[in-house]
Amino acid sequence: MAAGNSLDNEVKQKESSGSAFDEGQDSDGASINAEGNAETVFQEEDSIPEESASAEEVSGNEECSSQEDGSKEEAGTSGKKEKRFGRKKDKNIEKLEEKLAELEDKRVRQLAEFENFRKRSAKEKSQMFETGAKSVVEKILPVIDNFERGLAGVPAEEKETPFVQGVELVYKQLVTALDELGVKPIDAVGKEFDPNIHNAVMAVDDDSLESGTVAEEMLKGYMYNDSVVRHSMVKVVN
Repeated sequence: MAAGNSLDNEVKQKESSGSAFDEGQDSDGASINAEGNAETVFQEEDSIPEESASAEEVSGNEECSSQEDGSKEEAGTSGKKEKRFGRKKDKNIEKLEEKLAELEDKRVRQLAEFENFRKRSAKEKSQMFETGAKSVVEKILPVIDNFERGLAGVPAEEKETPFVQGVELVYKQLVTALDELGVKPIDAVGKEFDPNIHNAVMAVDDDSLESGTVAEEMLKGYMYNDSVVRHSMVKVVN
């Protein structure tokens, strides 16, 4: 009986050692598996930064490319804006130049119109003055005619009297004043008949003068500057 119990104990010891060995193997395997898993985890963790670094590089490249694209776009837009502003500026300059040309043409036209108006006004003023002067001279001429008739009718013995000499002085003073104003008598006797300054009232025969010559002056004519105030009334030789 004692031998049987010893065998049973040995068997149990062997079984227990086998189980312990199995347990040790299991634990070692588990540890090996744990270490393997840890290594794989570490490897994965080591690989992650590389991937993240590559991702960062890619994002950096994308940012650089986006910045370059943005700068190119900005440069393109700025160039377009400059071109647009340049065109607008050119158009504004052209409009201003056209406006300046219009104003300059208008100014020149106004100056020409003013110069023409000034000349026309001066001419009209001169004509008005001449017309007024002629009207005054026409009214004075009969007075001169009467002076001449009165002096021509004075007898020779009375021409030296103070009264006649006084009248003659007044007549000469009046003629001098008219001469200074531009009023001059028309020379007619012995001159060729001119219808512009002579008024023929009678035709006479005179062998001493050529045909068409003024033989006698019946009423003296006068001119004011270059215009006739009164035509000479004359007799013309046939």
